[in-house]
Amino acid sequence: MKKTLVALAVAVALVPSLAMAEAGDIVVRLRATHIAPDESSKLGTTTNTFHDPNAHLSVDSNTIPEIDFSYYFTKNIAAELILATGTRHTVTANVAGTATDLGKVNLLPPTLLAQWHFNPDQTFDPYVGAGISYVRAMDNNLNLGPIPITIERNNWGVALQAGMDYNLENKWLLNVDVKKMWFDTTVKADLGSGYTKIDQLDIDPWVVSVGFGKKF
Repeated sequence: MKKTLVALAVAVALVPSLAMAEAGDIVVRLRATHIAPDESSKLGTTTNTFHDPNAHLSVDSNTIPEIDFSYYFTKNIAAELILATGTRHTVTANVAGTATDLGKVNLLPPTLLAQWHFNPDQTFDPYVGAGISYVRAMDNNLNLGPIPITIERNNWGVALQAGMDYNLENKWLLNVDVKKMWFDTTVKADLGSGYTKIDQLDIDPWVVSVGFGKKF
């Protein structure tokens, strides 16, 4: 019996220790993030300028590096701050069956989320989250031919999140994360008598990330 207990103790000691989160832990993740706008444009109905009720703006997708920081208040509750390099997107006007490239806009979207980790002491650590985003349009040099176009520089929105950490040895982890963000921006054009609103563009992107992290 004693030999069995000793053997069991040795076996337990040799099992690799996984990185289970504890209150006060800080987690840093580095991820590749794909941002796919799910836009809704009212270009054809906001103004009669384009004489096409089906006219609309579209925004292309982009993949960028992202870093985020999480602080665990308890095993289950964490706050995550997501910082990313500016995500650059091409904006296109679709008018009368013709797509015209308006140029590119650079968006910086820091996001703060509250998370609930509902299985914190296991190898698979799934979570859900909700929070707010501040989206800064840093580069705003768009035009439709001779018509200058501008978008609102400061935008706020909400975000929902679902993801999973896969705990590894020595406080490392793998991460998969999906977020849905909702925000819109006012689009204006200089039609000769100053800038006039031509669209209220809902960008509403899906944000899909995969990467790795480290607990401290």
